[in-house]
Amino acid sequence: MSKAFGLDFGTTNSALALAHGDGGVEVARFGAGSTTFRSILYFEQDEASKSGKLRVVAGPEAIQGYLNAQAPGRLIQSTKSYLASRLFNQTQIFDQTFSLEELIGTMLRYLRKSAEDQFGDLGSKLVVGRPVHFSGTKDSKDDDFAVARLRKAFGHAGFDEVQFLPEPVAAAYKYRQRLDHDELVLIADFGGGTSDFSLVKLQPTQTSIAELGDQVIGNDGVGVAGDTFDSKLVRHLVAPMLGLGGQYKTEFGKLLPIPNWLYEHLERWHYLSFLKTPKNMALLKQMRFKALAPEKLGALIELVDQDLGYRLYQAIEAVKCSLSEQTSSQFHFKEAAIDIEKFVERGDFEHWIGAEVSAITACIDRLLDNSNIASQEIDVVFMTGGSSFVPAIRGIFENKFPKASIRAGQEFTSVAEGLSLHALEQLG
Repeated sequence: MSKAFGLDFGTTNSALALAHGDGGVEVARFGAGSTTFRSILYFEQDEASKSGKLRVVAGPEAIQGYLNAQAPGRLIQSTKSYLASRLFNQTQIFDQTFSLEELIGTMLRYLRKSAEDQFGDLGSKLVVGRPVHFSGTKDSKDDDFAVARLRKAFGHAGFDEVQFLPEPVAAAYKYRQRLDHDELVLIADFGGGTSDFSLVKLQPTQTSIAELGDQVIGNDGVGVAGDTFDSKLVRHLVAPMLGLGGQYKTEFGKLLPIPNWLYEHLERWHYLSFLKTPKNMALLKQMRFKALAPEKLGALIELVDQDLGYRLYQAIEAVKCSLSEQTSSQFHFKEAAIDIEKFVERGDFEHWIGAEVSAITACIDRLLDNSNIASQEIDVVFMTGGSSFVPAIRGIFENKFPKASIRAGQEFTSVAEGLSLHALEQLG
């Protein structure tokens, strides 16, 4: 029986699905039965290696390695966010240098091995999701550059024949399986780094992705998503307790503000580990010595030096999820010398992400305008991805499309399942 694989490589989480010739789809399970694989790497020095070789693990093993570490390590997150950046060619981890493609390829090899424990050999052919516009792109050349790098990274993991499909189109292909009548659907796919949208005229009688492709009316996307929402919580709940807005004295007695760029790194998960360089750590310690509130900079130093970024992420994610279900919540983060506890209202959070919600709204308006489609014509909005749970995001669609049905489901795997169905068709 024919089988084919689709992989949704995400900024925060990835998912892989297998489509069978009979139309059935299986989703790969990782770790303790999770349907997603954390897009994360953890490097540590291998004490058993005489050559000084690094030990690296990915996904669930990376999280455990980080949490159980007895010696300094390096946590690498959100590598997808760098794909369009020509400034990021390589990074040094301990005394070894890695290109971005090598980092992503390493992660994909671990994901592949985990999936093969369940499915057997995955082969060399794969259909992979891609955002409509990668994070940080300015034009189509940037998107093409990101795709080329991603293709090379998949080659490092043994996937030599890779096809790319826009993630919301893949979600549309999966969603179409539930149809019994024609629908004009707006697919909204919210990832960690990008929010992507497709307008598709779906028909239950369509039998191929080619036919579905003919019915894609338009695509658009914006580099705003879950990571950005997290950064706003960090800025307002965490950064002030770690020195944001504070001052320090120069050797001549002049008061200067603590540099804001330190907290920009703090707010972006994939930049936080870059603070842990000898130069940056020396700067932090020097400023702490002369700061008006040295205990706050001391707490920031502890956070960076002890690689507490992932634990901070867990606390931020917990309060964000809580605010999706309740109108208020308590943020608490206690690690090493850091002890932060703050009450937060959903209204405050929605105010903090107001500009980002406006950017998403503008992207949807642009898609409708470019497609010459009125909001009243949309039959269904299908939402997928983690940020689809955020009430302010759902509110965009409830307000803009009052006549449409708002549907969701399989928020973390629908893209991978759609990709696998497309892969099966291509093999046929």
